[in-house]
Parts: sequence; C-alpha cells; structure tokens
Amino acid sequence: MVPAHADTNISELESGLAALLDQEYAALSSAGARRAVRMLDGADGEGGGLRYDVEWLASLERAEGGEEWRCLTEAIYFEARGETIEGQFAVAEVILNRVDLPEYPDSVCGVVREGVESAGACQFSYFCDGRAEVMTNATIRARIGRIARLMLDGAPRALTHGATHFHTTAISPRWARSFPRTARIGSHLFYRQPTRLSSN
Repeated sequence: MVPAHADTNISELESGLAALLDQEYAALSSAGARRAVRMLDGADGEGGGLRYDVEWLASLERAEGGEEWRCLTEAIYFEARGETIEGQFAVAEVILNRVDLPEYPDSVCGVVREGVESAGACQFSYFCDGRAEVMTNATIRARIGRIARLMLDGAPRALTHGATHFHTTAISPRWARSFPRTARIGSHLFYRQPTRLSSN
C-alpha cells in the first residue's frame, strides 16, 4: 500500500513539471522564429536547425533590423544575389569574420564601407562601382534580409572556415596567391588572411 503523502508528492511533482513546461513554451513562443532557430542551431554545434534552402528561408518571419542589418543585407544582395543560398550565407560569414578581427572595423557597416574614401581601395566592389545601391528584386531582398538577420543573431559560420576574403572565379587578385583558400562556393573562392606573428 502506498502512503497517502506519496500521492501528494507525485501530484505536486506533476504540477511543477507542467508549470515548468508552460514557462518553456511561453519563452520559446515569445522569442520568435529566428531566435528559436538560433537556439536550436547552437545546441549541437553543427547548425542542426539551419537549412540552406529557399523554402525554409521563406517560412521564417519577415526580417528587420537597424543599420547593421541594413548594411549586411545590402552587401549580401549586391555581392551574392545571383549565388546559391550557401553562397549568400558565405558572403555574410566573411563580413562577420572581419568584424571579429582587430585588423578591421568593428561593425558590419564599417567593414562594408572600408576603403570607400581611397580611390580604388573598396573592400566590397559594389560600393565603388558608380551605381546606385537600389535592391530592385523584392523577393531576393526579403530572402537575403532573413539571411542577414540569422547571421547577426548568431547562426553558425560553418561554410567558409574563417574566411576573411573572397572573389569571383572570373578574376585572380594578387593577394589570393598568398592567402590560404578555405572554400569554393558557387562562383566565389574564399580565403583566410594569414596570421601575422609579432617580430618581437
């Protein structure tokens, strides 16, 4: 025979567990789709919930953000709108990898605009091509906005292996001969700037 207080303890345990699950559900619901995806992606370290396909991106809520989001969206759009989804994520990785390094500006907008003041020194070609930056394809712009939001929210950077540079296969810049290549995605080749050791 089970003591009467055992039933009470089980009921309290069930009630406590139900309340905890309700709290978790409420927290996940209020976090929104992109943050829930980010939490899932980080769980296994491999980007398990992140998918590189048009349908999955279209299923996410409409993206929005401040100046950093706008700069990243614009850069991906003009540098990689004709690339695969992986190629678009990869360009975002390069920009964010630069933001993390002390050799580069510490903001997305700073990285994208670096070299604009110096003739011919633009780091991202679209910024100095003499054309107005108008994102005319609303469908691609919306998709790339979601990519930018995911990346700014901490999606894994698993495609380029820490790349800081890229170029199309149509050109062969001089710096590419001395930088280790980390990936080829679509028509872009990705490289990591060599680490400079102090001479002291």
